[in-house]
Amino acid sequence: MEKIPSKDVTPRQADHQAAQGEAVTQEMYAQRKHIYVREIKGFFQKLRRSANWGLMLAFFLLPWINIGDRPAIWFDLPSREFHIFFGTFYPQEFVLLSWLLIICAFGLFFITVFAGRVWCGYTCPQSVWTFLFIWLEHRIEGPRNKRIKLDNQPLTGEKLRRKTFKHVIWLLIAFATGATFVGYFTPIRDLMPDLATLQAHGWSYFWVGFFTVFTYLNAGWLREQVCIYMCPYARFQSVMFDRDTLIVSYDENRGEPRGRRKRSLSHEEARAEGHGDCIDCDLCVQVCPTGIDIRDGLQYECISCAACIDACDSVMDKMGYPRGLIRYTTENALESKPTHILRPRLIGYLAALLVMVSAFAWAVNDRMPLNFEAERERNDLYQVTRDGQISNVYNLMVRNLDQRDHTYQLSASGLDGLTLDQHSISVPAGESRSEVVTVTVDGDAIQQPSHDIVLTIESERDDSIRLDRDTRFIGELRR
Repeated sequence: MEKIPSKDVTPRQADHQAAQGEAVTQEMYAQRKHIYVREIKGFFQKLRRSANWGLMLAFFLLPWINIGDRPAIWFDLPSREFHIFFGTFYPQEFVLLSWLLIICAFGLFFITVFAGRVWCGYTCPQSVWTFLFIWLEHRIEGPRNKRIKLDNQPLTGEKLRRKTFKHVIWLLIAFATGATFVGYFTPIRDLMPDLATLQAHGWSYFWVGFFTVFTYLNAGWLREQVCIYMCPYARFQSVMFDRDTLIVSYDENRGEPRGRRKRSLSHEEARAEGHGDCIDCDLCVQVCPTGIDIRDGLQYECISCAACIDACDSVMDKMGYPRGLIRYTTENALESKPTHILRPRLIGYLAALLVMVSAFAWAVNDRMPLNFEAERERNDLYQVTRDGQISNVYNLMVRNLDQRDHTYQLSASGLDGLTLDQHSISVPAGESRSEVVTVTVDGDAIQQPSHDIVLTIESERDDSIRLDRDTRFIGELRR
């Protein structure tokens, strides 16, 4: 697959130095210039805001929803139980988590090949919380021009009041975020009163404080710096792009030569006078959360939030020009070449994703709510009774992974005449029991020093809950 060329449009003094034959010094990190994001309305921003509010609502509400006497989602680390809605998972089922992470990875690959960084622009937590903080900043300090003017003026009572109020709101949201995140690991209905009365565990305060600080810094101060410098996805995304990837692009053929013109000129008159459709208003730059100019071509800083599309469409509407000067399109479409939506790499990712999702769904649906381990006692290989019986001792570990209490029947097979000194074991829901069981057989049944046997455990309530464990029975030969 051919990779889309991206442009480095950062102005560099190094270019001038190289032209003059001087030694070139490149900085690994450009000094940050604060980005004053302009608010814009439009179809894609409505879509993005709906996704953002939906994700935040789910994040903040899910810990408060109970199923029975426990939270719907609760990662109970001390008990090593992970409750996700109606299912409870345990460390022994770690492979399911591995599958889920692989599914997420292939889902991200598929989306990136198909539509670029739409994950970043619409659903990435960093973007979601950053847009929330910017939205609040706009309401507290005013529109873009007013915020620039406020930052440039000397400190006044009004400026101090607005700045203080903004940061207090940011900190409150950051605290709510941190407390909610910890609420997925400690029941939030108990956590919140304990935090307020200083009765919570020290680690709870630490992690709430940790996520409060980092939410405040990442969404309030670092913002686009996280996307540009810290996120690895921004760096390796170009490997997955090709000329048929749907990306936010500026139509240079239609827009150039750009420049201002009288608003009274119709579209046809402007084209006749040699004007492109771009009036060089810079609105697409002002609304960009990462501060790039989309007219300079594809850049890795673009998070595909489509703010520039809505901004440009609003200008085109005012000028009476057709929409779509900036739009979701492909490199091939911009060059008037055919675009291939269904292509081998995209189909491959989709096929792999569907297979893994199907396998994961089958594994979850078919999972046995029981874990059973049997280990033969190694210190004493076997015992011989006075009446010629030979016995082996086994350590059993039974874990009930179901939401109901179970009584399990124990049995042994593989050698004629096997008997057990214990035939049942009761285990409450979500708990485990360790038992020592003695398996005995008549000495005449022993034909060799070691025999393969099977220990079986089966629920009295549900015969589909059944597990076998292979082990060995040791004895002495009689001549």
